Amino acid sequence: MDPHEKEVTQSCHSSSNEEKSTEGNNTDIENQNTPPAPAQDLFPETDLNRGIVGWEGQDDPKNPQNFPSSKKWALLGLVSAMTLISPLASSMFSPAITFMAAEFKETNETILSFSVSIYLLGYTFGPLLLAPLSEIYGRRVVLSGANWFFVVWQIGCALAQNIETLIVCRLFAGIGGSGCLTLGAGVIADLFPREQRGMATSIWAMGPLVGPVVGPIAGGFLGEEAGWRWVFWLLLIAGGVMAFGMEILNQETYAAVLIRWKTEKLAKETGRNDLKSVYEVGKEPASPKQVLAQGLKRPFLLFCKSPIVLLLSLYMSLIYGLLYLFFTTISDVFTSQYGFSVGLSGLAYLGIGFGFMAGLAFIALTSDRVVVRLTRQNGGKFEPEMRLPMMIFFSCIIPISFFWYGWTADKHVFWIVPIIGMFPFGLGMMGVYMPIQTYVIDCYPAYAASANATLTATRSLVGALLPLAGPKMFDTLGLGWGNSLLGFVALAFIPVPIIFTKYGKVIREKWPVNL
Repeated sequence: MDPHEKEVTQSCHSSSNEEKSTEGNNTDIENQNTPPAPAQDLFPETDLNRGIVGWEGQDDPKNPQNFPSSKKWALLGLVSAMTLISPLASSMFSPAITFMAAEFKETNETILSFSVSIYLLGYTFGPLLLAPLSEIYGRRVVLSGANWFFVVWQIGCALAQNIETLIVCRLFAGIGGSGCLTLGAGVIADLFPREQRGMATSIWAMGPLVGPVVGPIAGGFLGEEAGWRWVFWLLLIAGGVMAFGMEILNQETYAAVLIRWKTEKLAKETGRNDLKSVYEVGKEPASPKQVLAQGLKRPFLLFCKSPIVLLLSLYMSLIYGLLYLFFTTISDVFTSQYGFSVGLSGLAYLGIGFGFMAGLAFIALTSDRVVVRLTRQNGGKFEPEMRLPMMIFFSCIIPISFFWYGWTADKHVFWIVPIIGMFPFGLGMMGVYMPIQTYVIDCYPAYAASANATLTATRSLVGALLPLAGPKMFDTLGLGWGNSLLGFVALAFIPVPIIFTKYGKVIREKWPVNL
């Protein structure tokens, strides 16, 4: 447990429990659908006699954990909707790239691939800034600013007169688009108790995984019929509508910021200058500059000092890189070998898409139930590693697609066969991606945004750079052996989830990180 969390607990004389915004301990869970009755002092309460400001009782309606279920899911739905638009932009441009290349007379395949993948470099830099800012100034204002930043740069992309301008605008659009991807994890930790996070994370993660699949389908037809610039005009319209909707309907959910605002208001009303937020008890007074510096260091601290976060980040990055290497061949294979039009070639991504949806449904329906059962079997003591066992099964499925798709496409087997061959990868990737995402939220509920920023930044960096090697690799090895190489890499990493499941707790507890 974070030392600061211990101090909060001691100040409020509260029993340890993970579902306090800054706690990570455990309580027994009776069943899947009905959350356990809250233990006394589940959330830190106000004690003005001691100058401490917290929640006004365990049922305080202003506590995001006590929001009505309909309001919680509506807020998550807002974030999830924007989380679909942003990843859509990562791949929607891909099928239309041939039209852009013709207009700009660009023939360098690496530069053309980079104009697509540069967006993911924005996903690398953005989270490292936006996550800590949200833990200092709140989720709402940071998410709002990031959304509008994403929207504005679509104009630059649509009006670009050369490929250099397009690449720069895509980079900045990616930085803004990373906001919803990064802060969604924090919003889930803010709103939902542990036994509901599997379902919540599944809904929120639909965008980052489904968006890159839907994007090429829409972008192919749009680029063919209306021109490549309309890809960005459509993103501008859809992103603008969603950003405006969030501006009107979204609200702050981060407990530490809400209590800080409450403390400032009470201090002004009562004239007391000794009041302190319960989430700041035991912390040394710090200037805004020091607070910001500490917040910005947090994702790097997690990456460098937490072996479990480092290892999970690298494993997720590998799987994510394999996805985008997959993407480098699909459109070209189905246009050149099977005679599909640019628009129709986007439909080939449905194989992965259906796999994503099947995996999403499976994880959403089973993750929380498995955790509830394992917690009960463990005498009511929850451990974040309970999220990880199902990764073992799904990691074994991932390699199947590379051999199936690679050799059927190489031998020109009927087009539906390689498309079906992509399904196992989509299913397996979701089964690996989702447990890692939820595990990190469970480990660091108070700093879920920063922990997720570490995952997002590392996987996006690999997803942006690794595909640049794709065209050269497949030209050299061919579709069959090129995909087989990726399949062998995926096979070699199957033991990794086993290690995480068996030794994850030992690693996490041996190297705690003071955030």
